[in-house]
Amino acid sequence: MNVFITKTTITITCHKRITPYLEQEAKDLGFTVEDRFITGVRVSGTGNDCIKLNLNLRCASQVLYSLKQFEASDADAIYRNLVDYPWENILPDAGYFSITSNVSNETINNNLFANLRVKDAIVDRIREKTGKRPSSGSELTGAVFNLFWKNNQAEIFIDTSGNSLARHGYRKIPGLAPMLEALASATIYATRWNRVSPFVNPMCGSGTIAIEAALIATNRRPGLFRTNYAFMHIQGYDDAVYLEEDALLEAQIIDVPGLRIIASDYSERAIENAKKNAIAAGVAKLIDFTICDFADTEVPQHAAGIMFMNPEYGERLGQVQELEATYKRIGDFMKQRCGGYYGYVFTGNLELAKKTGLKASRRIEFYTSTIDCRLLEYELYAGSRREKEV
Repeated sequence: MNVFITKTTITITCHKRITPYLEQEAKDLGFTVEDRFITGVRVSGTGNDCIKLNLNLRCASQVLYSLKQFEASDADAIYRNLVDYPWENILPDAGYFSITSNVSNETINNNLFANLRVKDAIVDRIREKTGKRPSSGSELTGAVFNLFWKNNQAEIFIDTSGNSLARHGYRKIPGLAPMLEALASATIYATRWNRVSPFVNPMCGSGTIAIEAALIATNRRPGLFRTNYAFMHIQGYDDAVYLEEDALLEAQIIDVPGLRIIASDYSERAIENAKKNAIAAGVAKLIDFTICDFADTEVPQHAAGIMFMNPEYGERLGQVQELEATYKRIGDFMKQRCGGYYGYVFTGNLELAKKTGLKASRRIEFYTSTIDCRLLEYELYAGSRREKEV
């Protein structure tokens, strides 16, 4: 079996609450979404389709190509079901591979044991059929196989991605508490930005939001920043197919005349790092970086755009008390300087958000790490219409 031309179910995973934006991405790439769940979607396709998905998706974590579904009551059953699978047709003889897993079965309390049984099955099968023993380890630099095992139901996949797609690869200097790139993309998709009007990002930190905005506006895809994927280490891989998809990434970049993306931070170090990250992403010329207090950030007038802020939300009482004044100033800034814009505040502290003195028109749910967050949307009216207090 050549997986690159054989159709199967493809499961595309993502972080919680990003699924709606991942689903739209998959549809935009021409795929029919057959199922969606809390951390991903399912489509049908070949291994070559997985190449396209890996290079183009912004919101995904892994692209998983299904090989086999089976029942397994314990780890030995995992081994028995996989040792008879023709792994010699999947993994090159001298190939290196890794095992990852998502396991919930009462017979074991350590995923690593399940991983070990998968590894043993693959090695024993290939050694029996070819006389050669492939090497394995934890580094996701070669072929990667993923085991999903819940109760008595199991499924084995080729993880065609390897290292997570949620990190887009351009960010060399992450800064303090950076937003994951996939999450940043999803939050931008959630806004009403039309990708041509101004995008203003005070408190930009290491620049992730502003950079992702520039990448989205100009249709620059994550595949531009990465050269190794797990699918490259599977039998049947055709480099010409990958190179064709890779060439399309360059061809589909668009120019947006007059695009204004403005990013500011009071920290000189943050702006230096953001500029370096923007250079790595190839969008430095598209972003105006400024060192200033957020309230002094340039907001182009008569050009209804987006104002997006990701302020701190505090983990200790003292921090929260100090931030109350900051959130009030954010509200004042939006009311006084951002008339005609849609304002967005991403926060994990809704009590602090009330200090803005503005009523959110939408509250869009997200997670960052384990923190329950909201992207709050404010319609900032121009002229004499007064904002209502929370």
